[in-house]
Amino acid sequence: MPYKQFEEYNIDVTEGIKKQFKNIIEDLGEDIQRDGLLKTPERAAKAMQFLTQGYDQNPEEILKSAMFKEDYKDMVIVKDIELYSLCEHHLLPFFGKAHIAYIPNGQIVGLSKLPRIVDVFARRLQVQERLTHQILDCINDTLKPQGVAVVIEASHMCMMMRGVQKQNSVTTTSGFRGQFEKIETRNEFLKLISTKLS
Repeated sequence: MPYKQFEEYNIDVTEGIKKQFKNIIEDLGEDIQRDGLLKTPERAAKAMQFLTQGYDQNPEEILKSAMFKEDYKDMVIVKDIELYSLCEHHLLPFFGKAHIAYIPNGQIVGLSKLPRIVDVFARRLQVQERLTHQILDCINDTLKPQGVAVVIEASHMCMMMRGVQKQNSVTTTSGFRGQFEKIETRNEFLKLISTKLS
C-alpha cells in the first residue's frame, strides 16, 4: 500500500480494542461512566491504530514509487527527521530524530520518501535498535546505493517517567553499510549531521 495519512479505522478492530481499554480503565479503579472517560476507550483504540499504522504500509513500495536514474555519486543527507514510536516493552512513547545518508549508485530517491520510511517503521511496536536497522536495510536493499548510514537519537518515556526516571537521558543508535563502513566516509557523515550549516 502506498504511503497515506491514516484516517479510516476498521470498525471491528476498533470495537475490540475499545473493549480492552474499557476493561483496563475499570481494572485501574476508575469509573468508566465518568464524563471525562466516556469516550476514552474509543479514542484510545483509534490512537493505537494510528500509532501502529506502519504494519499496513510497504516501505519498499514507497521507495520504489520515487526512484530516478541520476548520475550523482556524492553523499545525500536528510537529517533531523522527527520520529515518534512506541516501545514494545511498556507501550510508552519514545521520540527523537533520525539522520539518514546514502551515496547513490545510478539512482536517487525523492527526498520526502526517506522521512516516510522512518514513519512506516516507527509506527510499529519497536525497539530503537531494530528501528535503526530496519530503516537502514530497507534503503540498502531497495535503492542498492554505494552506502547507507542511519543514526537515531531518541528519548524514551519508559526511562524518563518510570523505572530509573532519568529525564535527560538520550539513546543513540547507528548503522552503516557499504561506503559508510570506511572511517573517513562515516566521519564526514557524523560531522555533517552535528554541524549547523546555516
